[in-house]
Amino acid sequence: MRCAAMIASIVMLCTPGWAQDVPANAPSGLAESSGALLRGLDKVTGVASNIDLAVGQTVQYGFITVTLQECRYPANDPSSNAYARVMIADKGATQPAFSGWMMADSPALSALDHPRYDVWVMRCNTD
Repeated sequence: MRCAAMIASIVMLCTPGWAQDVPANAPSGLAESSGALLRGLDKVTGVASNIDLAVGQTVQYGFITVTLQECRYPANDPSSNAYARVMIADKGATQPAFSGWMMADSPALSALDHPRYDVWVMRCNTD
């Protein structure tokens, strides 16, 4: 497990409810978005793909499913950062491979630890 992923896992275990609340380092005044743009990388083929999701939507990306639970961004500066709460699961798995917040400006802080895929948030939709 990568160090950043391990730290994020420890933080999630030590602070009940963290996965439902906005990350502690998020600024105040966040606006909610109707969707987000994520990027996925298949590390075997080397192919990167954009994953455009609406809040509540689940898509199949290779052998994993990606669900966007919410996306928030600074209301006074929408292009500065994005905070997306996502759940990622292997096809047919009973437990998610990742469940929590991903931050666009710190993708390694809370990252998916998967042998084949990387997924990270690019931005929230601000339409």
